[in-house]
Amino acid sequence: MPVASQPVGRRERNKLQKLDRIMTAARELFAEHGVDEVTTQQIADKADIGTGTLFLYAKTKGELLLLVQNSLYVEALERGRADAEGISDVLDAVLAIVLPIVECNRTQIDNGRTYLREMVFGDAEEPRHRESLAIAAQTEEAIAAVLRGDERVGEGDAATLAHIVSAIMFLSMAASVNIDSSVDEIVQDIRGQVGVLLSR
Repeated sequence: MPVASQPVGRRERNKLQKLDRIMTAARELFAEHGVDEVTTQQIADKADIGTGTLFLYAKTKGELLLLVQNSLYVEALERGRADAEGISDVLDAVLAIVLPIVECNRTQIDNGRTYLREMVFGDAEEPRHRESLAIAAQTEEAIAAVLRGDERVGEGDAATLAHIVSAIMFLSMAASVNIDSSVDEIVQDIRGQVGVLLSR
């Protein structure tokens, strides 16, 4: 007999509504001005909460960026996985996963680069950082699943190659030399490197 889910109490609903307002405010301000130009006070004001309340949900502006970008990254990964289904060419399928992630990262270039820096160098014990690392691991698993479809790639090698593909993708998005590159240019750069990797 299934257990009936408990209705969400008023206090929990209020917390979820505040979190939603914070995410919406941060997303809009970061998109319009860039993370470096936005203060936590501006986010609190736009979310109609006090800064003390804001810090209950995220202790730093970096955590706020992770909160916003993690949700966008998950959507991009889901889109990439769906796009990769049914593509028989392994390189094309890998790039189908990569493309929406690059698009997401490049929507606001400074935010995207800051997000990657926070993900890599942030406190791995902080929940938002743990979540971003888990999303990166899910991305690697999605790529590994595609690579397992290549008869030349052994089971153990698929995970290693996916890790390398992920590193190529992140470095291509974060590198200062690519700051003015378009999404297409970055994806072509990734295609070239991954193509060499897969032709070994």
